[in-house]
Amino acid sequence: MARHPVILEVFAWPWLAALSAEAGRAITLAEVPHEAWDALALPQPTAVWLMGVWERSPAAREIALTDPSFAATTAAVLPDAAAADVVGSPYAIRSYEVDERLGGRDGLAAAREALAERGSTLVLDFVPNHVAPDHAWVAAHPEFFVHGTREDLEADAAAWLETRQGILARGRDPFFPAWPDVLQLDPMSPGLREAVVETLSDIASQCDGVRCDMAMLVLDDVAERTWGERLAPRRPEPYWREVTTEVARAYPEFLFIAEAYWDREAELFEQGFDLCYDKRLYDRLAGGDAAGLRAHLRADPAWQSQLVRFLENHDEPRAAAVFGLDRHLAAAVSLLTLPGAVLLHEGQTEGLRTRLPVHLGRRPAEPADAAVSALWNRLLSPVPLHGVRSGEWALLEVDGDPSLLAWRWHEHLVAVNVSPATAAGWVHVGEQFAGNAWRLVDLLDDTVFLRDGDELAAHGLYVALPPHGAHVFRLEGRRDARTAYKMV
Repeated sequence: MARHPVILEVFAWPWLAALSAEAGRAITLAEVPHEAWDALALPQPTAVWLMGVWERSPAAREIALTDPSFAATTAAVLPDAAAADVVGSPYAIRSYEVDERLGGRDGLAAAREALAERGSTLVLDFVPNHVAPDHAWVAAHPEFFVHGTREDLEADAAAWLETRQGILARGRDPFFPAWPDVLQLDPMSPGLREAVVETLSDIASQCDGVRCDMAMLVLDDVAERTWGERLAPRRPEPYWREVTTEVARAYPEFLFIAEAYWDREAELFEQGFDLCYDKRLYDRLAGGDAAGLRAHLRADPAWQSQLVRFLENHDEPRAAAVFGLDRHLAAAVSLLTLPGAVLLHEGQTEGLRTRLPVHLGRRPAEPADAAVSALWNRLLSPVPLHGVRSGEWALLEVDGDPSLLAWRWHEHLVAVNVSPATAAGWVHVGEQFAGNAWRLVDLLDDTVFLRDGDELAAHGLYVALPPHGAHVFRLEGRRDARTAYKMV
């Protein structure tokens, strides 16, 4: 995987449904038109995450059709939804086989080849915490699951399911009620870990990496606090270290991406993950927390280069709905010019506002937001990420308004204002600017500023930005300081 990769999340089922509606016939992954693959390549992704290709559970789909909360969500987003539009959750997996309705294994192979031709690798999902109630493991390997008692079922029927194999726990996050459409795996089960390695090895033969859903839930201490003595005894090696080590033996270049919260990134990196979600950055950008952002960005750049930065994904509200147009520029520039992986979500750069529930296979008709689209086009066209995000990155100190933040790459300097008011201050750029004349070209609007390097070194660069404004400067220096440029 490239340094500072760009990952594009594509919700496979509704994406193919939209292509099918346009073509007037069913389109699978094997039949995606060249121009549709070309369109995905426009944000310059180094990887495409095809979310939701595995076989969904009919049992989970039935829950989505009949549960009042699912029905209400469906009606709010897709008022004209038919039963066929409810396809079940991609995170209630019946089998880690590509759904035949999406093209099966051969269709996925064709998709991987099409992406490779456009310079992109392929990322898929893996869900370590749970499987659907009709997954083959339930009947064949009940020891893979967390078991309860008749008393548990009577005390909380929503958290347990009676099966032929016993009373099994429904999957859950310890801070929320149980999910009704999945069963909880026991990450301490030796047999489960062997089966997971086998499953992930098969997945690794078909793609280049996995995004592991809620990866922190199967950390040993998290699982033990959630389930206590219901689990098998702790294994000599932590779950993820055992699993990633074994998969890496056969697939050493395979990428592990963790959806992770609760500041558990360090353990996940230590146990074999290459990248982890950066929810802290999202929360602080969404909340306009300049002090929190500055503190967050003081972390070691090498650490930050392992983080996945995002403004939206299928679990978060659409960025256009959260940031609107007025706050979008500073947030988007931050996303695109900080170190680490950039996660973009299909439809994000068009300014779509409807967050599609994962159990739906068709999205509502929604026009692009012309203003948000124009903003992203401006950012993604003149600011090629491989050009700005090169060399070493450093956070710069700023004297002045605390809402003004700045950082520098080798040949670029970025300043953002994360507040709803004008922000100004002196950016300390460093003594290395002395002795040169400098031409600062703002890649956002081609404005040129000429500055004397000795003044920059002594006092810094004075920056004044409107509410939620930003600069992305390309730095051009010349030694013949007094004759090359006229200082202004």
